[in-house]
Amino acid sequence: MTSHSALVARGFGIPTVVGCSEISVNADDRFFSVGETVIREGTPISLNGATGEVIVGAVEVVPAIVTGEFEILLKWADEERHLGVRANADTPEDAALAIRFGAEGLGLVRTEHMFFGEERRPIVQWIILASSDDERQVQLDKLLEFQRQDFEETFLALGGRPATVRLIDPPLHEFLPNYELLIEQVASALATGRDVRAEAALLDKVRALHEVNPMMGLRGCRLSLVFPQIIAMQTRALMEGAIAARKAGVEVHPEIMIPLVSHVHELKAIRKQLEPIARAIVEEAGVTIDYQFGTMIEIPRAAVTANRIAAYADFFSFGINDLTQMAFGFSRDDWDIFLKPYLEQGILPRDPFQTIDQDGVGELMRESAQKGRSACPDIKVGICGEHGGDPESIALCHRIGLDYVSCGPYRVPIARLAAAQATLKGTERDR
Repeated sequence: MTSHSALVARGFGIPTVVGCSEISVNADDRFFSVGETVIREGTPISLNGATGEVIVGAVEVVPAIVTGEFEILLKWADEERHLGVRANADTPEDAALAIRFGAEGLGLVRTEHMFFGEERRPIVQWIILASSDDERQVQLDKLLEFQRQDFEETFLALGGRPATVRLIDPPLHEFLPNYELLIEQVASALATGRDVRAEAALLDKVRALHEVNPMMGLRGCRLSLVFPQIIAMQTRALMEGAIAARKAGVEVHPEIMIPLVSHVHELKAIRKQLEPIARAIVEEAGVTIDYQFGTMIEIPRAAVTANRIAAYADFFSFGINDLTQMAFGFSRDDWDIFLKPYLEQGILPRDPFQTIDQDGVGELMRESAQKGRSACPDIKVGICGEHGGDPESIALCHRIGLDYVSCGPYRVPIARLAAAQATLKGTERDR
């Protein structure tokens, strides 16, 4: 459920099952089988992206709404809970949906998910592959228009609620041309005697950026430090979009989140670059914007040095998916291979990518929150990711005194109810 491909697909509203290791595919006769069940091409199936269940046939579905007695119950829950409840949303439509389910703002806007559109993806490719800063800036100017509109529409949909916007954090392979396919294309062209200088030049660029482990490679703040023009454009687009929404009569509260920080010097350098950009845009517009800079705590080193990082952050948000895989040394994309025996043998009580591991990852969170607040008592601390919709994880967040949880739009009602239950159980909070 928390593999990267599932998260990306869910952002598009596509139910996704990752790790179907028991499926056998017969490409020649165009069917797949699971045991004695055979599904031929053209046969409708339905997927439950929350449970992983695959159903033969088309299941009738209706849009999810909150009505009647359940709506009243959730209002009672809102009166009791200490934790705020936000949502993860990457489009204005997702933001509007989250608000309908009772979200108090957005705890995670993944800007790279805004780049997957057919007209945007090629632009991002050439931003990464550009041979010079001038060439890169031409493409960034094109992307600026899309980003500005995205942010303006998102703030309008939020109606005055806050939004934590994560600067670009993609593993590069998501945007680059496929390395192996490029090799095949060049080899095929060479075999026919065709001029392949253009393809070979592209292959050289992609080879130079090819990574063995892209999820731990050039992404997050590292990408920002190597290609600083990208986040400069994003900050401009974000602030200009916020100003446009503000001039339309909507209060805006942008929270700019710098991802994958492991050392305070990374955060210090990036904030030093971006803060003057944001300040100049606001002053030029002549409006007042309540904006903040913060970081995502998703690397153990950042968690245990949070007191130093807090000196340059207005807020923390725990990225639990990455924090879990780095704390355990498990790949969230390959965990399904040994998940079943681990659970069957009781090595782990539950899947740590669905429910926070309280003794390990939970302690990192507790220590990080305490250290951050010891250095900066007013720092805001939350959590983003699908764990933010899991009741046991929400109870942990309540105990260690977090300010809010953030989850997918459809899990917001569960989070509201679970946060109230954590309060009513009388569990003492760390703050």
